[in-house]
Amino acid sequence: MTERPSSRMVAAYLREIGIDYLLVPGRADGRETLEDIRKELLECRGCPLCAGRRTVVFGVGNPRARLMFVGEGPGAEEDRQGEPFVGAAGKRLNQWIARLGLRREDVYIANIVKCRPPENRAPLPEEAASCLPYLKRQIRAIRPEAICTLGAVALQYLLGTGEKITRVRGTWRELDGIPVLPTYHPAFILRNQPRETEVFTDFDLLAERLHLK
Repeated sequence: MTERPSSRMVAAYLREIGIDYLLVPGRADGRETLEDIRKELLECRGCPLCAGRRTVVFGVGNPRARLMFVGEGPGAEEDRQGEPFVGAAGKRLNQWIARLGLRREDVYIANIVKCRPPENRAPLPEEAASCLPYLKRQIRAIRPEAICTLGAVALQYLLGTGEKITRVRGTWRELDGIPVLPTYHPAFILRNQPRETEVFTDFDLLAERLHLK
């Protein structure tokens, strides 16, 4: 992603729309499945991103995953294939997952927004606000034991915070009772290889929390 909203913009917008908007409930019986959500999302016209998409990039992985990863949004290849985190960034994420003794199929991977932003820019606050209820419902359907946010945008939008990723990566947060660990985005690490050791430290924390390896 080439442009990012400022942390102040993110925090201010989320305060403006109110947290209740981000917690739109799913089915009252609590039995909503990922497929229920996916079918509804295919018809979504909630923001202008729908006009430029090839496909809705819903999410991929184990619907009962203990660990969920959340990125910011699909790029060109993700939009073409309909799957999050493919290409070079996806391969790097797969390598990180393998460090946990897991496969890509064992976890669940999703994004803040489900349609590709133009020019691979970061999602705007109003675009994220349109998609966040779907992501919250995905989280509720999966019920992971932990969530790992990948990059600044995922951190700021999912947790409604203006904190910077460089300050909070590797420190546990919480979302609706679920532990959340922020770390860097794989694309950032591809451009800043020496910082990958920080990601390895963060993944050690995930392994410890989930009693892996």
